[in-house]
Amino acid sequence: MSNKLILVLNCGSSSLKGAVLDNDSGDVLLSCLAEKLSLSDAYITFKINGEKHKVELAENPNHTGAVAALMEELKKHGLDSRIGAVGHRVVSGGELYSDSIVITEEVIAGIEKCIPLAPLHNPANLLGIRAAQDIFKGLPNVAVFDTAFHQSLPEHAYTYAVPHELYRKYGLRRYGFHGTSYRYVADEAARFLGKNKDQLRMVIGHLGNGASIAAIANGKCQDTSMGLTPLEGLVMGTRSGDVDPSVFSFLAENAGMDIKQVTDMLNKKSGLLGISELSSDCRVIEEEAGKGHEGAKLALEVFAYRLAKYVGSMAVAAGGLDVLVFTGGIGENSNAIRSKVLGYLNFLGLKEDAKANEDARFGNSGVITTADSTAQAVVIPTNEELMIAHDTAKLSGL
Repeated sequence: MSNKLILVLNCGSSSLKGAVLDNDSGDVLLSCLAEKLSLSDAYITFKINGEKHKVELAENPNHTGAVAALMEELKKHGLDSRIGAVGHRVVSGGELYSDSIVITEEVIAGIEKCIPLAPLHNPANLLGIRAAQDIFKGLPNVAVFDTAFHQSLPEHAYTYAVPHELYRKYGLRRYGFHGTSYRYVADEAARFLGKNKDQLRMVIGHLGNGASIAAIANGKCQDTSMGLTPLEGLVMGTRSGDVDPSVFSFLAENAGMDIKQVTDMLNKKSGLLGISELSSDCRVIEEEAGKGHEGAKLALEVFAYRLAKYVGSMAVAAGGLDVLVFTGGIGENSNAIRSKVLGYLNFLGLKEDAKANEDARFGNSGVITTADSTAQAVVIPTNEELMIAHDTAKLSGL
């Protein structure tokens, strides 16, 4: 049975990411990305053995069409018969799910119930589940929730200071996201340092276009920066992170904007893009900051400062700090941002080893603090697909 492969699907509202993994070795045998779904020029790009090619989805430009094209590609390479189960990333499981679960009709109803908590993502995740059930007939499907790892948050960490009835009636509370990444990275960091995860006070920054941070103690998540939605917390590529909620009434009165426009602006036009007025891509911003672009320089400073402040607050949640972990696209590759953050955190006993910091990039793990630091900072590349594959294999009995 061990040659059974796992197909991992991650569906966005107009995209679908897929990967076929060998659960034993962690090798990715094939990956794909479908874009512009539900538009007439939808297409899917496959990557196998380092070669890429593109397939138009004009006939069926939706999630089902993308999964069907993926099935055709698998047949072409003789992989279709080796798929043993399908794992799905599901963004919100609300309070219903604190672990990954085999998908049944009941689970689908549960994911539907959580749509108000992730109105853009959960419907797309459901489309991917239905498409996989339809095309990979009879295979077990497993849901792996972004929110599950954060279900260990204590009540005082997830409760908003608003009328409590809103929590009882509508589930208005902090949920957190990126949980699958945190679970993977917490295990990897402990393994890398040769320590017991349950005895480490860890703060992990998952820094990508979406960015968040979490505190882990006794092997469990104690707090995280994202809240009801992924908008709360750190500065991100296009998201503002924390702002005064009165921004809504202020802009309504002074700029004539409505709720939808302000929400849209905070999600899609803010963050690094909003401050720099240049780009949401950290690489572009670092490059332009190096050439003296004022907006780019300010964007980096705000990003690093907010992140450092949050490390301090997460150290409170973790009961201290033994190790600070950087992961995600920016966390794994931007030694400049890591350097700025460590500069702010000197007082916590984190001293940067500049050479080690420069070496820990492009997929390389590494300790980036000096030997005499009282706490350690490490870089650990994340692998959400592998975590989803492991859960899927375990739950489907492979």
